[in-house]
Amino acid sequence: MTEPLDHFKFGDDGERYAGDHLLIEFWGADHLAEPEYICRALEDGARAAGATILHSHYHHFGDGAGVSGVTVLAESHITIHTWPETGYAAIDVFMCGDANPMDCLTLLQERFNPQTVSADNFRRGRLLHTRVQRVA
Repeated sequence: MTEPLDHFKFGDDGERYAGDHLLIEFWGADHLAEPEYICRALEDGARAAGATILHSHYHHFGDGAGVSGVTVLAESHITIHTWPETGYAAIDVFMCGDANPMDCLTLLQERFNPQTVSADNFRRGRLLHTRVQRVA
């Protein structure tokens, strides 16, 4: 029997889920006021993770010349919001299918050279073995 083409993942523990949602925080990072640099870095990160880029948009906002942007992927998205005045960046990487956001993280650390990194991965869309009935 073949599995439906739903792009769900299988964890090493056998759990089936929609995708990995990696929340990254960089402190003391470089290049946080440069939209073109950030776009290239996040697109290169997507490629390193095995993802397919559909569209990217990055722009300045606010007085601190922060950058906000998104790279839309066939496998979901990568977003960033930066505060160059504090050296802080919040990065959101969600990928389904065969793409691996941890490979993206490695490249982003190389490109932004943060002093401190926090990264938490969440399995989104976990399929439960038992049905939960909705109470009206």
